[in-house]
Amino acid sequence: MTEVRPLAGFTVGITAARRAEELGALLVRQGASVRYGPAIRIVPLADDTELHAATMRLLESPVDIVVATTGIGFRGWIEAAEGWGLGEKVLDHLSNASLLTRGPKAAGAVRTAGLAEDYSPASESSAELLQYLTESGVDGRRIAVQLHGEPLPYFAETLRQSGAEVIEIPVYRWVAPADPGPLDRLLDAVLEGTIDALPFTSAPAAASTVAMARRTGRLGALIEVLSNRVVVACVGPIAAAPLASLGVPTVQPRRSRIGALARTVADALVTASPTLYAAGHVLQVRGTGALVDGEWREVAPAPMALLRALARQPGRVVARRELSAELPSGGEAHAVETAIGRLRTSLGGGGLVQTVVKRGYRLAVDPSDTPASIG
Repeated sequence: MTEVRPLAGFTVGITAARRAEELGALLVRQGASVRYGPAIRIVPLADDTELHAATMRLLESPVDIVVATTGIGFRGWIEAAEGWGLGEKVLDHLSNASLLTRGPKAAGAVRTAGLAEDYSPASESSAELLQYLTESGVDGRRIAVQLHGEPLPYFAETLRQSGAEVIEIPVYRWVAPADPGPLDRLLDAVLEGTIDALPFTSAPAAASTVAMARRTGRLGALIEVLSNRVVVACVGPIAAAPLASLGVPTVQPRRSRIGALARTVADALVTASPTLYAAGHVLQVRGTGALVDGEWREVAPAPMALLRALARQPGRVVARRELSAELPSGGEAHAVETAIGRLRTSLGGGGLVQTVVKRGYRLAVDPSDTPASIG
């Protein structure tokens, strides 16, 4: 029997711009199918007038503290400054400041630039970094905070309320995608039930996805699907905020890393697909098919919709009328009968799906069925 990879049969939608291919590759390696629909795009650093303006403001007078939040962001800023002919001036300016880094990658970028950090929190969190600053006292100090893709309003505002002058350095600013088509089609797939998980790597991507759904009159339907069927994973609480405000539940890794996010998606998908014991067989329902006694069975969309409906209430009889409403294009009783026939064929027979005369259909789940009794 061919070994089935952990995520075989699941489809994951990816809305990220930066590192989308890296996240996709991690999931494909485990057997998942991936659909891309970028919800944001990154303004090229060399063309970013806001970054240039913030850098010029920084150079107007000495700076006391510089906060580097990400390695790639700090490096990108220095490279952009070099492109503008300001590289040496910026590095000289920073060398006279106290440098704080959020984590090891930011610290590595600072050292690569020939500088040295004075403090980096063990937790790699902005919250601990902010606590260190406020407890150290920032009244009257000039502080530069390197952002990365998304603002840190609570961070900057807390420093300002504590008496500091804050210069926000907006590295890699994110805006709406130039072509919204892929995101629009990804939303259609989510609503059609062909996407099993939707991971988000940033708050702007989550907010842009919500905005697209709202503009096109699909927000209510999207919230319903994300709250009940699709696994929604976010790299951290900041990325989850736009969804949390709508009541959408999310899962998050303990560490805000792409690899950890991919593992969280995988674990949540497997957990959301419980194992059933029916007619002497072990059955696990997945996005585009099912595992029957460990063997992968591909199922077409219409019969797959009926299998999901039966699996939601294992062992209960589901009326033809209810099942017809589950079909992608609707249909009468004969359409349900046809789809059930195709489903049985796809599952390899075995009596997994039973007909209950004049009532409907059910999965042949018996409370006495256990892994031991099935063998």
